[in-house]
Amino acid sequence: MDALLASPVDCTFQNSSFQHCCVFMSLEPLVLRIPRGFASRIRLAAYRLLGMKQGKRNRMEGGGRCRRLRQIQIGDSNAFTQGCWLWPEDTDHQGIRIRIGNSNYFNRNVMLDACGLIEIGNENMIGPDVYITDSNHTFGPGVSPSHAPMQVGRVKIGNRCWIGAKAIILKDVELGDGCVVGAAAVVTKSFPAGSVITGVPARQLRDGQIIA
Repeated sequence: MDALLASPVDCTFQNSSFQHCCVFMSLEPLVLRIPRGFASRIRLAAYRLLGMKQGKRNRMEGGGRCRRLRQIQIGDSNAFTQGCWLWPEDTDHQGIRIRIGNSNYFNRNVMLDACGLIEIGNENMIGPDVYITDSNHTFGPGVSPSHAPMQVGRVKIGNRCWIGAKAIILKDVELGDGCVVGAAAVVTKSFPAGSVITGVPARQLRDGQIIA
């Protein structure tokens, strides 16, 4: 019976170990975030110097790519996690091809592929591996798609939308405020505010039923 009781020394050691563990656990998020936060600030500062139009308190992790920075405009408090690509067409252009509002969250490996204009409003959540493009390759007999002209349009996403993982949003789509796009949906046409859409091609749901 006595052997099963911890001595005061054992209790002190256990309490000390537990306290140290708690300290390390509380420090872990800080230790992990500091390097990423510092790299993000350096990255965004460099992009600003190269012409990207930015607001305040944005965060952009590494692993992705940006180009033609003068053609990109982002507002305040946006978070771009690892692997996000902001990808205007690699040609001269005096205006903006990617315009992003405030307080949007872009999960990993999102790509915005803009030849015309991609506009994203405020407070949207965009899941991992989402692809958004405002243009299509044309094709025809005996012509390589790489040599065929592009069909260039635009994409507009409103405010407070939720776009699920691996969704694809194609040329000339406009999503109204508060839309929900299901995972892996392929959106080929516009939908009004508050729509819940899913499928390939994406169609609107009403009370759990698909609207033809």
